[in-house]
Order: sequence, then C-alpha cells, then structure tokens
Amino acid sequence: MNDLTPGTWTLDASHTSASFTVRHAGISKARGQFTDVDGVLEVGEGGQNLSFRTSLKTASVNTSNTDRDNHLRSGDFFDAETFPEITFVSTEVKGDKLVGDLTIRDTTKQVELDFAYEGSATDPFGIYRAGFTGETKISRKDFGLTWNAALEAGGVLVADDVKISIEAEFTAPTAA
Repeated sequence: MNDLTPGTWTLDASHTSASFTVRHAGISKARGQFTDVDGVLEVGEGGQNLSFRTSLKTASVNTSNTDRDNHLRSGDFFDAETFPEITFVSTEVKGDKLVGDLTIRDTTKQVELDFAYEGSATDPFGIYRAGFTGETKISRKDFGLTWNAALEAGGVLVADDVKISIEAEFTAPTAA
C-alpha cells in the first residue's frame, strides 16, 4: 500500500457497495444494501497508518422489496427516524484484518473484518483511486435487532447471523 498518497481520501459512493445477507425462514437468504454511504480513508506516509470512517444512512436500505425495506426502516429493526446512521470507525489494521467500532442503533461493538487492499489506478479522467474489500459476520441481536417471528414448522423467520460485505473505492486527495 506504499503507492497510496498520504492524506484524506474520499469514499466514491457510486463505486462502493455496502451489503448484507441473512438467512430467511431457514431455507434461503435475503440480501440488501445501503445506497447512501459516506466515508473517508486516512493514509499516513508510505501508505502506513490507515484508518477508515464510514456511515450508512439507514433510510437507504434496499432489498428490492418495498414492504421489507419499510419494515427494516421501522422501530423493529434500524429505526431510521431515531437512528439515521450506521457507523464504522477503524481502530487498527492487523495484517489482513481491519478492526473497528461498529455502531448500529445505540450499540457499539468491536468487529473484525477480513480485509484486502485491491490496488490502485488512475482512471481515464486522471483521478487516482484505491479499492478495498472487507467481510465480517455479526450477531444482529448484539446490536438490539431482535425482532423475529416463529415459523409454524419450527425455527424463526430471520436468522441471527448477518454477513456484511464491503467493496469500497476511494479517490486520492487533490493537490492544493
């Protein structure tokens, strides 16, 4: 990562995906993403001392199902009116692990993401970019997301484990 320019890099939301997957009814998976994301990457000299700060607007959750999206925005899940953002602030990079504080609703927990630097390049418009990916699994109950419904045949409608996947692209600081 020594090819990264020191300074504050800006998240390119149009080239970033913040998605999740959770088992539904024990037989399939429901997928969704947040379409309104913001963040920065701080890079130290020589591409060292990376730190990330991101926020996802909870009202932007999109699962391609309007009724489900509205339910996720409600007090049963994200309570978008009261808690408009999910945030992640990194605390350290440990090899291929990105450690940081994830806040959902009013609960903050330390999480560890499998983390990869995907490289950097200058696009045809002269903008220098860098890409990163990250994945982790959380317990939604740890963050107060406890709503569920029992199934007639046993089990519950929504699993506890949620897989989170991030593909982020940042643009380099511009010269002053």
